[in-house]
Amino acid sequence: AAKAHGVTVSVDLNFRKKLWSSEKAQKVMTNLMQYVDVCIGNEEDAEKVLGFKPGNTDVTSGELELAGYVDIFNQMADKFGFKYIISSLRESHSASDNGWSACIMDGKTREFYHSRKYHITPIVDRVGGGDSFAGGLICGLADGKDMKAALEFAVAASALKHTIPGDFNLVTRADVDNLAGGDGSGRVQR
Repeated sequence: AAKAHGVTVSVDLNFRKKLWSSEKAQKVMTNLMQYVDVCIGNEEDAEKVLGFKPGNTDVTSGELELAGYVDIFNQMADKFGFKYIISSLRESHSASDNGWSACIMDGKTREFYHSRKYHITPIVDRVGGGDSFAGGLICGLADGKDMKAALEFAVAASALKHTIPGDFNLVTRADVDNLAGGDGSGRVQR
């Protein structure tokens, strides 16, 4: 119904093996992708939920190979016609020390963009980080930001969430805009 009324539809692939198998997820989710405009997920989600795997990427190594993301994003755009394909990018140096960035591709023009990277240490709580990222991206797009600005807003929102205990991101839009705009000083704004 949303698609029929011209409403932008997003999906966060967010695979959970305790809920279903990869095979079941692929069977169900592949059929739903015809209704999706904005597809959000990391490299594991793309593989487990849709069957795509970026080449030369090992999330445990702390190194990312962006060419692999360009490859799977192109495949996903070809197969599903997504308007945007997005992945968060976590470089795990340790449980409390991560690099955090993201990438996005315009499914029509195939323009690819990699965000600014944040070095998050110490991580206070990862729970809710992905949801803060997806929510930030949707918020940015709904506010009319272009794909690059929306991605920067999402990455900044999620980076800030990693510094807050609990499930919820308790920062303001102004906090996110300040960080996305380059103010990483942590100074109180009066």
